[in-house]
Amino acid sequence: MVFYLDLKTQDSMVVARGVTRVEKSRQMREGGGFLVRRPVGDRIDHCDPFLMLDHLGPVVYGPGEAVGAPDHPHRGFETVTYLIDGEMKHQDSAGNNGVLKEGWVQWMTAGSGVVHSEMPSDEFLKRGGRSEGFQLWVNLPAKEKMIKPRYQDTDAKKIPVVSSPDGKTKVKVIAGESLGAKAVIDTRTPIMFLDIHIQAGGSFVQDVPEQFDGFAYVWRGAGSFTDERVSVEMGMVGVLGKGNTFQINASPNEDIHVLLIAGVPINEPISRHGPFVMNKWEEIEQAFRDYQSGKLGSIEGSEERYAKTQNAVSKQKQTGTWKKK
Repeated sequence: MVFYLDLKTQDSMVVARGVTRVEKSRQMREGGGFLVRRPVGDRIDHCDPFLMLDHLGPVVYGPGEAVGAPDHPHRGFETVTYLIDGEMKHQDSAGNNGVLKEGWVQWMTAGSGVVHSEMPSDEFLKRGGRSEGFQLWVNLPAKEKMIKPRYQDTDAKKIPVVSSPDGKTKVKVIAGESLGAKAVIDTRTPIMFLDIHIQAGGSFVQDVPEQFDGFAYVWRGAGSFTDERVSVEMGMVGVLGKGNTFQINASPNEDIHVLLIAGVPINEPISRHGPFVMNKWEEIEQAFRDYQSGKLGSIEGSEERYAKTQNAVSKQKQTGTWKKK
């Protein structure tokens, strides 16, 4: 079911949200060795119901240099992959596979568990090019942690993109709604996931239901948050305060690109380790036993994917791409 909450009611007062915390995300290497910034899941541990946000890249790979995340398990949550540039081939132990291209979104519900592979497509690996994207981890409530896994691969052409009345703001509606446009992606709980692009000198106010908790992440450009003009730039994240609207402002001489992500908190205990997120440590131990015994399955060709990754890393180190940040 796609969830939509009424963003305003006739009797409600507009209460502007502030930011309770602002952090600069650090760069680190993940998966097969790709660079990420982690605005949530590092200095900010989590933001219920969101466990982690990784900003992949941006990086320009030469031919044979692109890396991904070879075979790995997941259980108990959802992963949302949103590509800005590049191509990613995904496969899993349930037999699902496909190629995500620029602007595509994949919403994967791991549920009871899958073994998953996320690699550059053969064509992208061969030619190289610019790679950038995001992966968001969304927690599942206890009653849904062991549901059947599923995928939603959504072509960029199907994702609504709307403009503000003044023409200075464009919003890609990945989940939830904005400016009267509603997302096509199905979410387990009410969630807002918006990619907002504001031209230099512009401001935009987005309705955010007061029941939601969330954050705003600057992935390109610079500007400020709220009417108090809290300065932010690429790589910075702000945790939303209470209220029902949120204001984003572009710099006078530079555009700003922001992911605004919010949802209804689950408010349940979280026990997590690596690729598993459950409610109790005993459930984490069971997840590892299930994975090690093969209950989550496997994907044919894993050795080849690991070899491709090692070769790509070696080539990056030879050409100097590995040291570029």
